[in-house]
Amino acid sequence: MDAWCDTELVYNPAVFRETRPEVLEAAMAKYPLATLVTIGSKGLDATHLPLLYRRAGAGRAFLRGHFSRANSQWKDYTAASEALAIFGGPQHYVTPGWYASTRENGKVVPTYNYVTVHVRGQLAFFEDADWLRENVTALTESQEASSESPWRVSDAPAEFIEMQLKGIVGVELAVSHIEGKWKLSQNRIAADHEGVVHGLEKLDSEVAREMARIMKGEKSI
Repeated sequence: MDAWCDTELVYNPAVFRETRPEVLEAAMAKYPLATLVTIGSKGLDATHLPLLYRRAGAGRAFLRGHFSRANSQWKDYTAASEALAIFGGPQHYVTPGWYASTRENGKVVPTYNYVTVHVRGQLAFFEDADWLRENVTALTESQEASSESPWRVSDAPAEFIEMQLKGIVGVELAVSHIEGKWKLSQNRIAADHEGVVHGLEKLDSEVAREMARIMKGEKSI
């Protein structure tokens, strides 16, 4: 995966760049709802859909998911250009009030901290029922894994599932480039960084606490 990150395709200063495969994969697994952006005959198009990352050996990897058959994006996609899948992790507003620099010199501005992964590659589409069933089963199992009583695709009537599969089209993105950006106040002095963590921890918000945890973990997820 490291070789896919050597060319910057998104504005990503080195201090924010994340290249560790295990960290990028963990982020995509924890926040699988991606924005899949393509260019077709009508210009740009985008769909929000969960995508699962899969290694395939020999350095190859794929993202797999499915479109609603009624969604025209898959029909309009042209293989002349790559698609872009954007995974968004935690994000939070950062007020200058949390910075030590605010009290020292006032030379500060607000910002946002966030985690994101960008994945590029060519798309392929699948209408085979077995491929689709395997994909929705894998997606369901990944999301139900933490449940005490996980729901399974096989819990629904077989004929109902077969009918649902006819309404979707599988999509596979063959990964050519993957890049992570962990913007976590690494460009601030230590006192400012600590002030942001402290400010986030004081908020009664799960998102704020998650961002603070990631900041303290030095780019972990």
